[in-house]
Amino acid sequence: MALTQLGNPILRAQAQEVSVSDIASDSVKQVITQMKTLLATKDFGVGLAASQIDTSISIAVIDIKPTKHRPNVQPYASVIINPTYEGIGKRASMWEGCLSSGTGDNTLYAKALRYKTIQATWLDENTIEHAETLEGLPAQVFQHETDHLNGILFVDRVRDTKTYMMASEYRKQIATKK
Repeated sequence: MALTQLGNPILRAQAQEVSVSDIASDSVKQVITQMKTLLATKDFGVGLAASQIDTSISIAVIDIKPTKHRPNVQPYASVIINPTYEGIGKRASMWEGCLSSGTGDNTLYAKALRYKTIQATWLDENTIEHAETLEGLPAQVFQHETDHLNGILFVDRVRDTKTYMMASEYRKQIATKK
């Protein structure tokens, strides 16, 4: 399955909310399974929105795990359905990329403005409501994926356009210094 890339209009569309009754449907379960499976194949991906697999429904998957580039990261995984968040404090510039902004070394990275802490709400795949304070990378990824579902891309959050770089340069200049 190919990922939807920047320029595809679905990435700029507002995703349709998912009803509680639809969450249990075979079609929604299939979308969630596809998203989890695809995300698991990505070495650098930590989240995926349904619009990135050409499906305009309000579902995203977050799967943060330690890697050789992020050895000390705390694992965090969740399916987020109809997510919303409120920022706490001020926004800060944080490095991020997007699976829809290229492949491999040709993926675009930049510093996007994000809250370090958010109050997040969502339903999970079992229709359980969550309201949690998220911090650090889980908060950043939650914002990124929620933005996707609202037709907002990380490039829209970049204020300093001089921070744009390709993944190969990001790994050489930034990731190795973290």
